[in-house]
Amino acid sequence: MPIRLLSAAGAVLISALVMLPLWRIARGESADPVGRPLPAFTRTDASGWLNSPPLRVEDLRGRVLLVDVWAFECWNCYRSFPWLHQLERSLAGRDFRVIGIHSPELEREYLRQGLEAAVARHGVREPVMIDNDHAYWRALGNQYWPAFYLVDRRGRIRARFVGETHPGDAQAQRIEAAVRALLAES
Repeated sequence: MPIRLLSAAGAVLISALVMLPLWRIARGESADPVGRPLPAFTRTDASGWLNSPPLRVEDLRGRVLLVDVWAFECWNCYRSFPWLHQLERSLAGRDFRVIGIHSPELEREYLRQGLEAAVARHGVREPVMIDNDHAYWRALGNQYWPAFYLVDRRGRIRARFVGETHPGDAQAQRIEAAVRALLAES
């Protein structure tokens, strides 16, 4: 009997995982954000941002963006910061900007003081939107930490990359090539 119950529960879980993307598509949502406009930032108050006054997506048009979704206890996230900082330095003076989206996973990550300490500890200077309600996470249809969304000058998501990234590794090379290609577009 317990095996049948487990099998039934497994079948329900598998059905839900298969149906979720279909349900999103039926509602007009794409499971893949590539090709869609970057959603409007969900925090418009000063308390919802670090290192910047509140930003609006429309004010960033004309720039290539790399939107970094992270959480400060995620070691894959903070181990990607050296690469992000290097990328920002290498493209200084170009129409390129990194925007951080802090979407917490663990209870302690919801505390602003902890986030501020992590930002200082890791030398994060880019604007960081505090996504404690996961509204932006959901708007992106995100599922991962870290996730990097590459946005073109018109505000469209052109690529999504997932996972820890280091200077010179294969993923860094792919992202950097994609950024440079978008910067070369008129």
